Parts: sequence; structure tokens; C-alpha cells
Amino acid sequence: MTPNPGTKTGWAILALLVLIMMPALPAGALETGAARLQLDGGSRGTIMFPHRDHQQRLGDCNLCHKLFPKQRGALVSLKKAGKLARKQVMNKLCIKCHKAEKLAGRTGGPTTCSKCHTRR
Repeated sequence: MTPNPGTKTGWAILALLVLIMMPALPAGALETGAARLQLDGGSRGTIMFPHRDHQQRLGDCNLCHKLFPKQRGALVSLKKAGKLARKQVMNKLCIKCHKAEKLAGRTGGPTTCSKCHTRR
């Protein structure tokens, strides 16, 4: 039986067949985001964040995004709403992870403010 794509049912069957025959993709494979992000670092200046490097190294977006949604301006909005402490992301995620990587003998990222923040 060949689906007739001229009908709604035909299109639904065709879409289902395509989904069934697609190879399985790793979680988040279609959602890579920007290679680099410019983040508002408050009074200490902006941060050029190597987003894609972190995605490739960590593999799980939720390691960071459990604190904030995947949308432009999320950190600033949450801070203004009082739902995210001023240095919560930096201290609980960035610095903590970078130090753990170094302790494990792997290359870790910066562990001081001035290495990421650039004054305005």
C-alpha cells in the first residue's frame, strides 16, 4: 500500500514512515546553539563565552541550563526578577567545574574573574 500524499491521512502516514526510518540522533544533536555568545557580565564587563566548546566537552546541555532557559537574555532577566543570585552561575557552575577539571588532571577553564570578564 502506497500512501497518497494528496490526503491528510496520506501525509500523516508519509511523515510517520520518515520518522521511523530516520537514524537515531543523540539528544540535543539538532540544537547546537551559537558557537560563541556575548554575555552581560555586569559591572565587570562582557564575557565572550565559547558555547560550542562547552557543548562538545560536556555533552549535556542541562548541566548548565538547569539554572536558566535556553534563550537570549535569560541570565539578565532572571537576575532582575530575583530568581538568580548575582554570581550564582559563575560560582556554582563555571568556577566549580573548571577547578574540578584541573583537580582531575584535565585542562580546565579560567578560575578567576578577569580571565573571562572584559571591562567596558
